[in-house]
Amino acid sequence: MKTLKLAVQKSGRLSDSSLNLIKECGITFPTRIARLKAAAFNFPVEFLYLRDDDIPGYVADKVADVGIVGKNVLLEKTDELEIVKELGFSKCRLSIAVPREFNYQGVESLEGLNIATSYPRILSNFLQQKGVSADIHEISGSVEIAPSIGLAQAVCDIVSTGSTLVSNGLTEVEVILNSEAVLVARPELDGPRRQILDQLLFRINAVQAANSNKYILLNAPNEAIPRITELLPGMRSPTVVPLAQKGWSSLHSVVKEDDFWEVIENLREAGAEGILVIPIEKMVL
Repeated sequence: MKTLKLAVQKSGRLSDSSLNLIKECGITFPTRIARLKAAAFNFPVEFLYLRDDDIPGYVADKVADVGIVGKNVLLEKTDELEIVKELGFSKCRLSIAVPREFNYQGVESLEGLNIATSYPRILSNFLQQKGVSADIHEISGSVEIAPSIGLAQAVCDIVSTGSTLVSNGLTEVEVILNSEAVLVARPELDGPRRQILDQLLFRINAVQAANSNKYILLNAPNEAIPRITELLPGMRSPTVVPLAQKGWSSLHSVVKEDDFWEVIENLREAGAEGILVIPIEKMVL
């Protein structure tokens, strides 16, 4: 029986989030304990534990079939792979930053500057699209100190909260890429392995849908049902169950996490009472 070889980061936040997602998909596997690969117990997938920067190359070279990697790393390393799923975690941005005292007037202000970065390919493409010519200095690690030591007048680096830039006297001026973890694959992945990938995607979609929705139950007078139904479309429409108390019903539905509090307030105004909120473990659409 064929297995799908999945490359994941061997340590770090991306690794933890990736493996937690796999566990939520009901796939069990051995604890790593310095192992470079491991097979799942109950799903045809084998894990390869690699450095984040190496994952795109291993997938492109057919050592791995698929991989979970940051979009920033993927676009810096290769354009040969297919992004089959954006995973929604490890979000960050690749941005250009300059010293606080720098009089930044737009992208044209970067003309002729020395810019330090660990992402020369992405930065070069961005500058080329903007018609800006600058000298790119590729360095690895501690990019943010480049201006203070005289190596560059600007930097292009990964930003999460921005606190590292602020502590080094820098101001973020251009976001050139919004990044997150993505599941990538070789476009020519063959039939059996593609089928396993589709099974994995089915589980991931169910987990993501559950994480972004809440199941709610509420009681309401029957005359309020039409208005409440407008507020609770659910997956198709709310479930309405008559209560023992005449003239009242219980409504069951699903609400998106992002809209949750606004919907709850509107439901109360429409006459809903006894609202219960229940987390969803899996949600198959």
